[in-house]
Amino acid sequence: MDRRNFLKAIGLSGVSMGLSGFLGCAKELVSARQRLTRKKTNIVYILADDLGYGDVSCLNEDGKINTQNIDSIARAGMKFTDAHSGSAVCTPTRYGIMTGRYSWRTRMKSGVLGGWSKPLIKPDRMTVASMLKENGYNTGCVGKWHLGWEWSLVNKNADTEDWKLDAKNVDFTKPITNGPTTRGFDYYFGIAASLDMAPYVYVENDMPTAVPDRIIDKSGGKAFWRKGAISPDFQHIDVLPTLTKKAVGFIERQSKEKPFFLYFPLTAPHKPIIPGKEFQGKSGLNEWGDFVLQVDWTVGQILKALKRKGFEDNTLIIFTSDNGATPGADFDYLEKYGHDPSYVFRGHKADIFEGGHRIPFVAKWPAKIKSGSICDETVCLTDLMATAADIVGYELPDNAGEDSVSLLPALLQEKYKKPLREATVHHSAHGFFSIRKGKWKLELCPGSGGWSYPREDRNETKNLPPIQLYDIEMDIEETTNLQDKYPEKVKELTDLLQSYVDRGRSTPGKRQTNEGKTLIRRI
Repeated sequence: MDRRNFLKAIGLSGVSMGLSGFLGCAKELVSARQRLTRKKTNIVYILADDLGYGDVSCLNEDGKINTQNIDSIARAGMKFTDAHSGSAVCTPTRYGIMTGRYSWRTRMKSGVLGGWSKPLIKPDRMTVASMLKENGYNTGCVGKWHLGWEWSLVNKNADTEDWKLDAKNVDFTKPITNGPTTRGFDYYFGIAASLDMAPYVYVENDMPTAVPDRIIDKSGGKAFWRKGAISPDFQHIDVLPTLTKKAVGFIERQSKEKPFFLYFPLTAPHKPIIPGKEFQGKSGLNEWGDFVLQVDWTVGQILKALKRKGFEDNTLIIFTSDNGATPGADFDYLEKYGHDPSYVFRGHKADIFEGGHRIPFVAKWPAKIKSGSICDETVCLTDLMATAADIVGYELPDNAGEDSVSLLPALLQEKYKKPLREATVHHSAHGFFSIRKGKWKLELCPGSGGWSYPREDRNETKNLPPIQLYDIEMDIEETTNLQDKYPEKVKELTDLLQSYVDRGRSTPGKRQTNEGKTLIRRI
């Protein structure tokens, strides 16, 4: 049996390996935490946009893209084989990263925000940035925000519903409000939403850097973007290198006297898939492969900046992605060359299947993480909040990080007697739910819940069972639906998911409330 089929057969065997381990001496753990907080750790969090698990070479030996800088993080630190985004699309995952809370608890029950959308994070909601700032950190965000803010309006009665605001009703000479600097960040440079969403304008702190002077038409193919207003200092192909330069600049302005947190949400390799000239043709595949290599180059620039400043040893750097790879990568073409952005997983971005939300996740922290280590625990991107709080010794209040679990025990390879997460909730682009506990994954929809076949919105699931149950340990490709054979498991997981909804949290603590009504079953 070859390696690929072996992995398929055993379901990446590590899925359940996190069940092992025993509780260590409490006194030793307390001592270890005390040593951590004597000198506060810098935290750098790089979030790729639409990068697939299979696009990272240290996670996919069969892949054809050599991500040497991302791989170097894994070699010097830890790679995670069972990491997941909170959603299979952009905005909801970013909300979860920033707040430690699933996005479906907000007004966002499906889909994503646009470039004109109002803030999704409420003013009184604690974020990772505001928590770290309270604990003495300099905080910076560079990149794609995609969590909404408020543009200054010319006509105060203009339609501000998501996606519908007209650039003619925005005064770009005045600051935005309720953006990143009001959600915990001392510094911000970036764009409102995805690189294919207007307006095409940079914002530094709260001010647009230039006023749009024209409207560009919609572009197609891999270089797709929507029609919209663009400023004279903005060119799509230059955005990733510009953001890289600004992120490096933030690091270079820091000193060893005060810890810092850099959240660096990239705009790539999301559409428009437009690698810079020096990367074009470099992968030997297509524009997707070239753009992934440019993402890897960006990671390399951050690593070099940390080393130049002497921050390397005392910095936790995490590289991950907001969801699975987009079908815009052209899976069929890449398959001809033996490259699968989704690795062995079913589906891709937007889907409830593993390919939609199982994502690359590597971490390096030379002072604490053992080089070349591997973690098979099921983890979620909502876990940054609790992890950062654990690092600085901060106790989260009951109304913060309701779906966040600290990964610090895994990073430090401490011994513990049960999995870090009781269960993990997944959410698709179209708002369908799934819950994973141990080897079992329950999907409360008959199809993909997203963009791959079979789609609920295209009447492709009418003859399928309304729910799906998979043994991920034995069936990593999600091919054999076991819902009719294990009704007791279906009930157990359904009840657990409903309890997470009803309690307003999936972690221990006081009951919290959700915004609006949340239905876990829609079919």
